[in-house]
Amino acid sequence: MKNTKTNRNEKNVQIALARARNLSVSTKHSVEISRNLRYKNTAFAKKYLEAVINYDSPVSFKRHVRNTGHKSGMSAGRYPVKAAKEFLKLIKSVESNAQFKGMDLSNLKITKLMSNQASIPRTGGRQRYATKRTHIDVEVMIGKTKKNPKEEKKVQKEVKQEPKHNHEHTHQHETKTKESKGDKNEFKQ
Repeated sequence: MKNTKTNRNEKNVQIALARARNLSVSTKHSVEISRNLRYKNTAFAKKYLEAVINYDSPVSFKRHVRNTGHKSGMSAGRYPVKAAKEFLKLIKSVESNAQFKGMDLSNLKITKLMSNQASIPRTGGRQRYATKRTHIDVEVMIGKTKKNPKEEKKVQKEVKQEPKHNHEHTHQHETKTKESKGDKNEFKQ
């Protein structure tokens, strides 16, 4: 698997993991929640999942959209409450794992959030209905802090306002280029 977002070969990279196996939630709902929370901050993820559980904010669906109703502000969306509760438990678990490792909780970024379909156990009974099962993996790292763009502009202005050297001297290569241009014009005539 090619990893493009994180570079684990760097020194001093701390990673915290949490896994949930054989959860009784929809895999399709889990895939959509994973897509919405991947590469986000854990604080944002917790607020977002709590809003989904309280029916305040729907999860936008991009892949599994057949017979899915529109929600305000998006094309297709739902409120997968059961899956959101499991994701919230898992995010809290990975935060406690990161805290145990001594990582800064205010700056955790979700680098890997993956939902896979688990093996489906057959239940007893006459019709032998199958139950939904899902595996979820979460991985967090300490995210890079964003610099304030206003501060960056101030630094760039200070660099530009440095005094320029006012030395008047000629370089040998300047005279050669003028001579070579004159030579090219002679060949054209």
